[in-house]
Amino acid sequence: MTRLSSRLLQGDDTMDLILWRHADAQDSSPDMERALTAKGVRQAELMAGWLNAHLPKATRILVSPATRAIQTADALSRHYETVTEIAPNADGVHVLAAAGWPDATGTVLVVGHQPTLGEAASLLLYGEARPMSIKKAGVVWLTNRVRGSQPQTMLKAAMTVEML
Repeated sequence: MTRLSSRLLQGDDTMDLILWRHADAQDSSPDMERALTAKGVRQAELMAGWLNAHLPKATRILVSPATRAIQTADALSRHYETVTEIAPNADGVHVLAAAGWPDATGTVLVVGHQPTLGEAASLLLYGEARPMSIKKAGVVWLTNRVRGSQPQTMLKAAMTVEML
């Protein structure tokens, strides 16, 4: 039995992982300094409103050090950590490791980039890295659980700004 299935069968808390792609950003360089557009600021504010209505207060928030990701996270008006492991061009495995998936408990929100976040989501949903895109300012919310004795990843929500 894995640590995850043992922990879940004992009734310990599960982990929720929310992947939030940064909002619309300017096309400029250097890449790490690209700021949100006016549209991106509105997108971030809309999605932050939805997230704040659904996130537990104790949510741990990890943010890429890129300006556009920081500006997206700022719309939440919550404390966050900048984490270099989720900077542009990281891979999905590093995102999952930074978040502590699946062994952490509670809720972790990661604000980052494509294709990194799509890769992390596909690793959890399909067991392998597949092309998967998350729209700008979009969110994928995943959780873990055990059915019988098998640990599973469950899609809890997928939200885009257009749906708000």
